[in-house]
Amino acid sequence: MNDKLDILIFGAHPDDAEIGMGGTIAKHTAAGYKVGMCDLTYAEMSSNGDVETRQREAAEASDVLRLHTRINLGLPDRGLSLSAEHIEAVTRAIRLYRPSVVFAPYWQDRHPDHVMCSQIVQEAVFNAKLRKYQPDLPAWIVPKVYFYFINDVYEANVIVDVTTEYEDKRNGLRAYRSQFEPAGSGNEYVATPLNQSYLERVEARDFLVGQKAGFTYAESFVSKNPIHIDYFGK
Repeated sequence: MNDKLDILIFGAHPDDAEIGMGGTIAKHTAAGYKVGMCDLTYAEMSSNGDVETRQREAAEASDVLRLHTRINLGLPDRGLSLSAEHIEAVTRAIRLYRPSVVFAPYWQDRHPDHVMCSQIVQEAVFNAKLRKYQPDLPAWIVPKVYFYFINDVYEANVIVDVTTEYEDKRNGLRAYRSQFEPAGSGNEYVATPLNQSYLERVEARDFLVGQKAGFTYAESFVSKNPIHIDYFGK
């Protein structure tokens, strides 16, 4: 579990990262980057599906996106907090995998767990560099942190063309049948925002983001720090 990653992505639930950046994940894994994902909870409070089903779906999505590794911290769904225990668990994951880049949900979203996940990760990124914090593991400075959007979209300062990889994103999301298959289509799912044309709205969002830059599909991100370039036009 101490295999160094290029990118480590945090999400409150299985499917969060696939919604926000599935195309970007596929683009990087296809290029040989070692990408890992850390789900904070098993989404045990979801209205549809159960933990075992969601884990099977997450494994299928991981295969589609060619993830190097995927772990689940088993923190309580709808019980995430800025407690020492939760921050320590995320900090430990960062120190074990020593990523060059960390992704977290954007700090504003309609789902409180996404907001709390973002806050926990930001605390953990800071704590990961402190030598006297969790001294059983070497300190680690995360060079870059980016935030991805799940339900709500705000002004972004980074955009990634995912046109070529978009079918991988679609297939990764389709793996979560318990969440996205329409209620009443021969199953016992109850109606939720996720099974009311949610995937169509995600695709429409990614299409509109792409159109701004002349791409068919794109995903957008936010960096709190300045984006460095050497020369404009290159």
